[in-house]
Parts: sequence; structure tokens; C-alpha cells
Amino acid sequence: MKNITKSIIALFAVVALSCSVEDVQDRPVIEGVDSPVLTAPTAGAAYVLSPANATAQAERFTWKSANYGGAVEVVYTVEVDKKGNAFKTPVVLASRKSENQASVSVETMNGAALTLKSTPFAPAEFEVRVKSTVGTEVMLSNVVGIVITPYTTESPKLWVPGGYAKASGYPNDWDPATSPQLSASGYGKVDFEGYINFNDAGAEYKFTSFPEWKGEYAAGATAGTIATSGANLKIPAAGYYKMEVDTEKLTYKVTAQVWGIVGNGTPGGWDADTKMTYNKVAKTWSIIATLTTQSAPDNGMKFRANNNWDFNFGDTGADGTLEAGGTNISTTAGTYLITLDLSHPRAYTYTMVKQ
Repeated sequence: MKNITKSIIALFAVVALSCSVEDVQDRPVIEGVDSPVLTAPTAGAAYVLSPANATAQAERFTWKSANYGGAVEVVYTVEVDKKGNAFKTPVVLASRKSENQASVSVETMNGAALTLKSTPFAPAEFEVRVKSTVGTEVMLSNVVGIVITPYTTESPKLWVPGGYAKASGYPNDWDPATSPQLSASGYGKVDFEGYINFNDAGAEYKFTSFPEWKGEYAAGATAGTIATSGANLKIPAAGYYKMEVDTEKLTYKVTAQVWGIVGNGTPGGWDADTKMTYNKVAKTWSIIATLTTQSAPDNGMKFRANNNWDFNFGDTGADGTLEAGGTNISTTAGTYLITLDLSHPRAYTYTMVKQ
């Protein structure tokens, strides 16, 4: 019985070995013979992208087939990267199986350019190529240089570089990329606002439309105006300022502010602000205050600047985000650390932590 069992096992082993050898012998050898050739676009093609035609075709990429020495299914991938980056961090624009073209939409090309950290509304140089793949065999096409001007549907921003920065709690003097920002009220808008601390009187600054020295705004010919060239702007006195800029009218306004809490749930009632303290490292206003129980919308508290109602924030929706002139904030009896954060333009928040 044991001999029969051994014989059966040996027989299966021979059959299996025979099949394996035949499979290997019959399996075609895949080798790259001729690389694909990118035929469109041509070198220097430029694309100024717009959200108005996001779903339209930006480009139809075409290429000559790769040759792998036989009839095999080839996967083609269209890749793009910043010029000079040697495709170390390529972004895929399209992928096709055994096809010789791929239509790429405006939205897809725009997303790739932004992923590669290009600046919206500024032309940048890129390189594109086609990669062909069969199994583990990869071949690459010629590289074609193109220019893409991407867009963003985010609210436009202004950067505020100046000599005030390091002394005021920001990273670097005269460095647009690390400077505080102002934000417009929406895509395509020209009304910018934000809050910035200036540690010293007479501190100088400018506005830029990019996180670099491009699209600059300097002091205009008259007070309260800006121009695309000119002397540096100057802050009148040390303090915390709301900054408002209109890049269409070429006007600006700065308003010094000291923030506090006000309301019948606060120590000063509705008649006087209980002043907060600014921390230039945290870039927030804060206070430890004893509150009483009061319910919104008619009672409670608000954040108010300069002990008047020109500038005040409430919390419509009670979600921790602030709206100008919004609903009163409900208060509950106890001592709280209250923090106001105006450092993110048009995305103002607060917290109340019981002590």
C-alpha cells in the first residue's frame, strides 16, 4: 500500500514538472524593442486654463505605439512634471490600454499643475512624456516641453511682506511666502481683508498678488491709495490692524483694533468691553473671564473691537466660526479661557475652555 501511494505521488510530481517546463517554454519573451514616440503636443505648446471651460479638452495627446516584439497589450501612461525635475515626481494625466491617444480636460491639466505646486494665474514650464508598460518591461518616450498657466477657484489672496515681520511674530522680514495674508470675499473678487500685528510704529510693507515678488502694490500718490509701483507703505503706529484693500479701485484702509468680549454674560455687561490680550507668538487674543449663564440669540456675549459696534463678531449657527455682526454666543456660568483667532483671513474662530 505504501509503495502504491509513493508511486502516485511521484507520478503527480512528474506531471506537474512536465506542465511547468512546457509552460515556461511556450511563454513568449517580452522585450522592449522600440519606445513610444509622443507626437502631440509639440514643443512649446502653451495652455492658459480657465474654470469657465473646465470640462473642455485642453489637449489630445497622441503617440506612436511601442514595440515589444509581439502582439501584447500595452498600457500607456501620459505623465507631466515640472521642467528640470527629471520626472522625479510625475503626475499622471491619462492612462490607456493599447491606444494611441488620450484626451485630457482643462480640469485635469489644471489639477496636475497645482499638484506640482505651480502658482495660479502665472505661466510655468512643464515636461510631458508617455510611459509604456507590459508586465515589468517599461519604455519611455521622448520628452516635450510645454507651458501651463493654471487657475484656482479659491478666493484670491494678497501677501503682506515687510520689515515689520520678525519683530511682530511672523517668520521673515520682506519675504512674501512667509508673510501674513489678506483674502478676498470670493473667487474673482477684489475686496481683500485680514488682520496683522505691527510691533513698531512706522513699519514698512507692501502687498503682493503672489507668495513672491510679483504683482506688487506700493504707496499711491495720495493717502489711502495704492499703485503698482512706488514707495513702501508705512503703518502709522504700533498695534493690531484690520487691513482692507481693493485692487480694482486701488484703495486701502488700516484700522487699529483692541479686541474684547461684551455682553450680559461677561463682566462688563453690554456697556463696556472686557479687554483681551494679544499674543504675537500664538497670533491670538485671549482672556480668562468669569461668565454668567445667558442664552442666545438675545443674550450672552460677542467679540467687539475698540469698545464700539463698528467691528463685532458673533457665532451664527453656534459652530465655533465667527461672522461679522453674527448671533450672540450663549454663556454658561463659570471661569473660562476665551481665545479669539483672527489670523486666518475670512476664517475667524474662537474657543471657550472652562478652567
